[in-house]
Amino acid sequence: MKVRIGRDELLTGLQRVQGVVEKRNTMPILSNILIEAKQEGAEIVATDLEIGMRGLYKATVHKAGGITVSARKLYEIIKELPSGDIDLISSENNWTTIQAGKSQFKVVGLPSTDYPALPAIDREGLTPLAGAGLLELIRKTLFAAGDNDARYILNGLLVTLISGEKKTTLRLVGTDGHRLAVAEQDLGKAGAKGAPQEIKAIIPKKAAQEMRRLLEEGGDGEPLIGFTKNLMIFRKSGLLLTSRLMEGNYPNYQQVIPKESNKKIMVVRAELESALRRVSVLSKDKANAVKLSFAPGRLTLFSSNPDYGEATEEMSAQYEGEALNTGFNARYLLDVFDVMDGEKISLQMDSALSPCLIQEAETPGFKCVVMPIKI
Repeated sequence: MKVRIGRDELLTGLQRVQGVVEKRNTMPILSNILIEAKQEGAEIVATDLEIGMRGLYKATVHKAGGITVSARKLYEIIKELPSGDIDLISSENNWTTIQAGKSQFKVVGLPSTDYPALPAIDREGLTPLAGAGLLELIRKTLFAAGDNDARYILNGLLVTLISGEKKTTLRLVGTDGHRLAVAEQDLGKAGAKGAPQEIKAIIPKKAAQEMRRLLEEGGDGEPLIGFTKNLMIFRKSGLLLTSRLMEGNYPNYQQVIPKESNKKIMVVRAELESALRRVSVLSKDKANAVKLSFAPGRLTLFSSNPDYGEATEEMSAQYEGEALNTGFNARYLLDVFDVMDGEKISLQMDSALSPCLIQEAETPGFKCVVMPIKI
């Protein structure tokens, strides 16, 4: 293989795949990427057997072929090189020479024939989405999904694509059992004729993180999303991301969401967020416990720690119900406020230990539920 490619073009391709390659060295080849020189350019492929990414990059191909090299080492080398053209030349013993100006590197590789193949994908049956809308849905739900939760299914996001005659609705749900986030949006496009009315799939958190990264890059063209029996397909301007779907039953999240009630407190989000940050400085242990007291016209925050002391802060709020004292993990509340954009938010709960529903008027399709803790 012999290929000439611009340093910035190659760096973009390598940056995109860093999150996909396998960090735990179970199979050495999974920490490598596959570079294939084809007539139309250089293709960069990465997979951890669950998630795969493929992208085609502009390059001058002198000799077609392929090689696999360490994703991290190649990225570290290219990052340090100045802008300009880079020659990648692979030799028979699977070594790759990287030539840029007066710099030369020789990197050990593995044969491209040993690299796991990515599934073949059809363009048919993929639904076009508004990139900004999908990015917003991921941003508002990803934080609530589990991290290495013992309940495997909670380490993913539930994606529901509802195709109607007049519009298609996309809903994402994330929960780790302590908090829950639901966000949905109308895509404003009718579903494909003959398409199933509702598709439900659970995608791994890592796949959602990679989609988010690709969407944050911006770029031309609307992304496309589709599902097969056990695969999610995501396409965006020449890039293909595939992910295995998680198998299992997602919890019935609808049961957890409280019905609208009168016990609702309205506060200015920025004020509550900054007060919570201050008071949680003195909260004790890992639980980040902060006590919230609702009373007519005000909200009081309190935390204490036998080793450090205690903190109290009072703020005005719209509330007319009876007094209510409850407690929360401050971190969980701050994570919710972080993805909200509205000026005012509402917190609603029926009793001190019932789930708390957090909403903002500006985004009716977004609901968040946080479980209180005993203080």
